[in-house]
Amino acid sequence: MKSDSTEDPFRTAHKPIEDGFPFDLETDSLADTMGLRLPNRSLYVLQGQVGGGKSLISQRLVFGMVENGVKVLVISTELTTRGWIEQMQSIGYGITDAIREGKLMVFSRFGTIAEANPNVGLYELLESDAIELADVVVIDSASSLMPANLDDTSRFQLMQRLRQISSQGRSLMLCVDPEEMDEKLMHNLRSSAEIVLDLKTSMIGGEIKRNIVVTRFLRAAGPIQTSVGWRVEPSMGFIVDITAVS
Repeated sequence: MKSDSTEDPFRTAHKPIEDGFPFDLETDSLADTMGLRLPNRSLYVLQGQVGGGKSLISQRLVFGMVENGVKVLVISTELTTRGWIEQMQSIGYGITDAIREGKLMVFSRFGTIAEANPNVGLYELLESDAIELADVVVIDSASSLMPANLDDTSRFQLMQRLRQISSQGRSLMLCVDPEEMDEKLMHNLRSSAEIVLDLKTSMIGGEIKRNIVVTRFLRAAGPIQTSVGWRVEPSMGFIVDITAVS
């Protein structure tokens, strides 16, 4: 996996945030409707099918956390490093300063532009030294990296490894497509996670409506809506749709 820079200001003393990770922004009310803070030492699962908005939701959460002083490591299996940065900028989330200042690190399976590394799996990523320096690690999409042909022992060992990482003071955000994953492992992830967000889309009046269904949210610091309507506008970023039914 390659980062976007040869310099590494990210490698400074890591001090875990003990009271959760704030992700509020002045430009939207997502944090006010979804618990105010993401719990530390936790596992977050963002589940949705292709086109469900997993990447966009994770990018909104990443930007919010970085803006509030949380150190975040993003691992993308779908975009190059440059592509991920440009996608953030296209929705009004400029993060080049955060990368330069060591608040955010972005890795990609494809390198900075396009240098494929298809042999990297989830276990290899979890051994990265950079994980130890982050408060929150985001893997998008984690389901594409999951090992195949798992038995019960292998599933338990994988869940144990994920829990070992989170017990060390950081949280893991896994963006997953259930169609790419072992069904029993998917069930284990959802059962174990502190946060489970199901991303739903529907067609209403000829328009696509998107909702975050908050299936589970433990240790919330504020109120939680069970369903949050949302959309993304170019250069405006994430917008909570107040017309959606909650």
